[in-house]
Amino acid sequence: QVQVVESGGGLVPAGGSLRLSCAASGSTFGTYGVGWFRQAPGKEREFVAAISGRGSSTSLADSVRGRFTISRDNAERTVHLQMNSLNPEDTAVYYCAASNSMFATASNRYQYWGRGTQVTVSS
Repeated sequence: QVQVVESGGGLVPAGGSLRLSCAASGSTFGTYGVGWFRQAPGKEREFVAAISGRGSSTSLADSVRGRFTISRDNAERTVHLQMNSLNPEDTAVYYCAASNSMFATASNRYQYWGRGTQVTVSS
């Protein structure tokens, strides 16, 4: 069992950067894939990025590739999402989720979810 908690959200101007963190509990954290998802008001939750348990494999949504980077530090039980060149379209609640599979893009493949952190990009 793993618990995850997001932090680092906030208000940033267009073109700015934010670094989100996902802090996890559990001694087996390194065996869990971790994904980031986001949901804007009135829209469905969408996949953003994922990383395998050891961090050797990553996946990024087309909409964020080249701007966002996902990484993890298993010693600190933390996954980071570095977000650069933010656009107003990136405004959403960002969720961190853990999966006992390697990683996936489908939200239903993840068993453990954080409560989300708000990211607002002003224009």
